[in-house]
Formats: sequence, structure tokens, C-alpha cells
Amino acid sequence: MSRRRPERGPGTPRSGAILVGLSLPDREGEPVDSLDELALLLGSLGIETLGSVVQRRESPDPACLIGRGKAEEVRLFCLSRSARYVVVDERLSPVQKSTLEKLTGATVWDRPFVIMKIFERRAVTAEARLQVELALTRYEIPHLKGLGLQMSRTGAGIGTRGPGETEFERHRRRLERRVREISRKLENVRRQRRLVRDRRKKRGIPTVSLVGYTNSGKSTLLKALSGDASILAEDRLFSTLDTSVRRIVLPGGGAVLFSDTVGFIRNLPPALVAAFRATLEEIREAELLLLLLDASAPEAMSTYEVIVDTLTEIECRELPRLLVLNKLDAIPPEEAESLALALRAKGEDVLGISALQGTGLRGLLMSVERELSSRSEWFTRPASFDALRFPGS
Repeated sequence: MSRRRPERGPGTPRSGAILVGLSLPDREGEPVDSLDELALLLGSLGIETLGSVVQRRESPDPACLIGRGKAEEVRLFCLSRSARYVVVDERLSPVQKSTLEKLTGATVWDRPFVIMKIFERRAVTAEARLQVELALTRYEIPHLKGLGLQMSRTGAGIGTRGPGETEFERHRRRLERRVREISRKLENVRRQRRLVRDRRKKRGIPTVSLVGYTNSGKSTLLKALSGDASILAEDRLFSTLDTSVRRIVLPGGGAVLFSDTVGFIRNLPPALVAAFRATLEEIREAELLLLLLDASAPEAMSTYEVIVDTLTEIECRELPRLLVLNKLDAIPPEEAESLALALRAKGEDVLGISALQGTGLRGLLMSVERELSSRSEWFTRPASFDALRFPGS
């Protein structure tokens, strides 16, 4: 199955990408939504999607994921569209990536690599750059053998292990040294963050962590609650990679710290999860999570499952949380109510807001205050709370 674009002229330079997806029996529905999201990710890198190919299989081909016959179809599709990239909506093994490149004649990327490239482009601070470099370096090491003959030259001399050492071996050792070097620097960052968290606890200030899918409005919410115009809040994927912390005063007068950190996404690369460990620990140490969900997203329930799975992966699923439906200004009230009912059926305590419009924020803060007062030694529970209405006022 393929979605096609208009033909290009014979002299057109190679650019753009053909997407490749799998339809497997153990997966619900078609991979269309995931491929659409992959096209958005590529768009963030300035790469146009020229078409897509989906293969139905019982299981992925261990050699090239999609099978050689389908790979030949992809090769012809690339030629007809002058496509430079084949981007696979899966995680490829080094063997699969290398084989696909040989069969299609195109540069092959997988979904984890696309996400890491976006992180690389978005990284601003020294810490974020180190985290992204660590993830990319760890990703590159097992893929070295697929780089071709240029990695097979041998040599010897001072600083090498002896005659016959290949360029592959030298490059691998350089990458491994860089991994150790970056890991040491990030370990220092973890220690510094731990000291900061310890100081907060001694001062009796609890932390509320904003978590959710990328571009769900976490930064917009923090900006609206804090009134800090310097917080970057843009309508794009992964606009926030660094943790932002702001002091927020609750309706009862108590103060809390709200932290905003990197957003989640389907198939978040394990290398990124490991590299951003220091940042993700801010979530793990929070007293309360606000799980933000874009209510206007077509596959909101699927997105919810991704968020919960990611929380499980980073060992945060059991932390106290409130589920906040955001962007209610973008959907009819009956759709919001239906989504809220479905989420409550899963045991979630659901609130509704529009961070952009500023509606429902007081009700949200009152709910945060109620949760913290019931769980935290730093709060004395107010005598009463106003009844919370969905979506709040």
C-alpha cells in the first residue's frame, strides 16, 4: 500500500523521504497515524515526505524488516520520486539498516534516529547537547559495521593497538571513550540536581511535575500559571528539552514548584531515555504528576496509553497523579465529556483546562492543593474546597 505524490522531473535532485511501515497481526489498527506522526517529525527536520509504503507481515523480516520483494518496490518508488531517504517507522537492527540501504540505494533512517536528530536540533543548553550526543553516540556504535568499506582500512603505528587494526576498531574505541567522558559529566549533573532537590525538601517545598506527550501544552501551562513570559512555548514537537522550574502560589497560600521537562512520544528511543536520565529523575522525585493530554488529538486515548507506558518504563507509573485534558477550546464540549468518561473508567482523576485560553486553571490549582494536602506533611488541608466542575472555570 502506498500514498503517492505528483511525479518529479528527471533532472530533479534527490531529496525528501519515502516512509515505510509494517502492519503486524499483534497490533491494533493500521499504522497510518504513526506514519502521519513520522511525517510531522521529518517536517521538523525540513525533510518532505514524498509517499509511504506499508507491508502486511506476520513478523518483521530479520534481514531487512520488510522482505526483499517489498524493498525492491521501495527502491523503484524512491527512483520515481527522487527520494534521498527511506525512513522506517520501526527500530532497525544494524543488519536490517545496512541491508535496506543496499537494496534500496537510499539513506535509511529508523524512527529512533529521526527523534534523536530532532533532539539534536532542539538542544540549546550544554546539558541538553551532552545528553543528545550521548544518545547518538550510543546509537552509532552498533551500526558501525554497516558503514561500508571505508571502515575496513587497516593501519598501525603509535597510539594504535598494533598492525592490522581497522578503521572500524579505532573509530569504535573513540566513540566508547566519548561515551565514558559524557557519562562522567552527566553524572556530575545528576549529583547537582540531587543536591538541589534535597535543598527543596529541607525548605518544605513540594514539586509538581508536568508530564505528557510532546506538544501537549506543558510549557504553555507553566507559562500561564507562572506568568513568566520567558518560558518558551511553541506549537512544535519537542520545543522543551531542558527542565524548567517555577514557583507557583496555590489558592490557599501555599507555594509549590512546578517543573516542565521533555515530552514523550511513541517508541521513545532507549538511548534517549538513558541519556536523559538526569532530567527524567525530576519526574521520579516529584510529589505529584500532572499528566497533560491533548484533548484535541485524534488518537487521544492511544496517546494516553503511550504516556502511561513511558511512565512505567521510567518507573514513575505508581506516583500520585492528576490527568489534565488540555486544549478544550479546540473541541466540542460533548467530545471532551466523552473522553473524560473513558479516562475515568481507567481510574484516572480527570480535570479539563485550556492553558492557551487560561480557563480551568484555578480549579486545577485547587485540585493540586487538595492532593498535596492529603499526601504531604508540608500542607494543612483547608476547611473546604469549592466543587470542581468539568471543564472548570
